[in-house]
Amino acid sequence: MSVVHDWQLRDGKAVWHPYTQHQNWISDDPLVIDRAEGVWLTDVSGRRFLDACGSLWVTSYRHGDPRIKAAVAEQLGQLDHSSFFGATHTPGIRLAERLLELAPTSADSADRLSKVFYGNDGASVVDAALKMAYQFSVRSGDPREVILHLENSFHGDSIGASSIMGGDQSRSAYGPLLPEARKTESPGPVNGEDPAAAAARAIASLESVLAEVGSRCCALIVEPMIQGAGGMRPYDASFLRACRALADRHGFLLICDEVAAGVARTGRMWATEHAGIVPDIMLCGKGVTGGVLPLSALLTTDRVASVFADSDPSLMFFHGHTYAANPLACAAALENLAIATELDLPAVARQKGDLLGDLLGPVAKHAAVREVRRLGVMTGIELGTDVPRAGFRVCRAAQDRGVWIRSLGDTLVLMPPLAITPDELELMTGVVEASLDEVFAN
Repeated sequence: MSVVHDWQLRDGKAVWHPYTQHQNWISDDPLVIDRAEGVWLTDVSGRRFLDACGSLWVTSYRHGDPRIKAAVAEQLGQLDHSSFFGATHTPGIRLAERLLELAPTSADSADRLSKVFYGNDGASVVDAALKMAYQFSVRSGDPREVILHLENSFHGDSIGASSIMGGDQSRSAYGPLLPEARKTESPGPVNGEDPAAAAARAIASLESVLAEVGSRCCALIVEPMIQGAGGMRPYDASFLRACRALADRHGFLLICDEVAAGVARTGRMWATEHAGIVPDIMLCGKGVTGGVLPLSALLTTDRVASVFADSDPSLMFFHGHTYAANPLACAAALENLAIATELDLPAVARQKGDLLGDLLGPVAKHAAVREVRRLGVMTGIELGTDVPRAGFRVCRAAQDRGVWIRSLGDTLVLMPPLAITPDELELMTGVVEASLDEVFAN
């Protein structure tokens, strides 16, 4: 028995993995990762794999960055953890200040993001945002209970976040547990639709829903500029600007979920910047620490935060997590953001995204590919085939060639760490093309 197979069997006996059908687990030959460096993962047998999806979109620049490791080690020597309940600490304060310095601004709005609330992962700050939006309406004297979200959206899988999932999986499985939410059309173009026309269609859908529930709507939550887990679907900036205008007109909060797209992936520090607007609440996570430690944050305005300020303790914001603002995670995030600024990672994402788009030219013409969609380095390759488990089979063929890809159904997702070189990008896209040829040879 190989060392890899031994670990796979031990895993199969003891572990329950997320979003995994374990009936197929061992036969699917999962990777057993032992270490990582740069854009490469190494398994327990010593075989290397190019990390084409940034370890589920968290590794923003590279694995094992020496600066981030040193920052975490230094922080560990000083303070490993201290509660943010009834106390504070310097790394949490410094990171909040830095996030607010980097937050999007708009010449058309006097509002700015000025307060930071910490969580542990994307879903935890999504839940915080939904609760905050509802309580904001109550504290403002205009209670509203409806959340709006988009078709093809994904914001996490807690009970709150599941209620605003754009697909039907959560509603069909957990419907009675989920709070009320309303879904409107996705602004992502379909079947070659013009992006501006797709945005106009989605705006009309949103306005139609608001005509019905606008007075009951406390928030609209969107993934700015690109829907990630819904299939890597970029859309026109006019939709996001319309969302801002409609929120102002109808009196609800606009929540921009930057958990996947934030920290340079789209060619801007925040995807929201493509549209030049400031949301009422902005969420970040995944790549904020460079993929080193779990941390998320909710940024909001004084207008929102001020309604919770009261001498009555019962009017506080009732939400919080034990490990929120963990000092080690804050130290990693501070160093990661310093690297992003010094290396101008948004520009790096634009340049490498353009190269990635060029290299995917042959893939886009492949008979098995319906569409290639991309913003910065966030890329989706949608397959147009009725072959069972087509996405998985292409990923498995790529794994045999030393490239690790994760699919969303039959959409292959590429989102490599930004330290990837042109030669590595060429290797990655060449493997995608060869894997498509292998799976669809007949």
